[in-house]
Amino acid sequence: MRYLHTMVRISDIDQSLDFYCNKLGMKEVRRIENEAGRFTLIFLAAREDEKAGEMSGAPLLELTYNWDPEEYSGGRNFGHLAYEVDDIYETCLRLMDAGVTINRPPRDGRMAFVRSPDNISFELLQKGGAKEKAEPWASMENTGTW
Repeated sequence: MRYLHTMVRISDIDQSLDFYCNKLGMKEVRRIENEAGRFTLIFLAAREDEKAGEMSGAPLLELTYNWDPEEYSGGRNFGHLAYEVDDIYETCLRLMDAGVTINRPPRDGRMAFVRSPDNISFELLQKGGAKEKAEPWASMENTGTW
């Protein structure tokens, strides 16, 4: 397993970039605009992690800006921790067998979400490209929130 990023929701891109980049000294290494999902993802690296962040995509801070205004309360502005795994299906099966609820199954062969005992959301991402869709994952419903 490899640490990838931590996601934090933001309400103002310019204000946030001023804080994270201009004041804290982080650097934007990647940006994704998703019209269908109506969000922008901005990935930042700390100065000493900049090369690794550009080359391997980790370790990064993901700022998520949702285009439709939303007020975040109760920790909703903190999103999740993300880890890359060698085999998403094996990892989820091992977790399930150990009693962990798979909140968002890896239906797409790429991404799953689970929660820690303290309710922290963890995103698990398949290393490399997505695996072929497979059962029981492809038809498994979401459980709770992630």
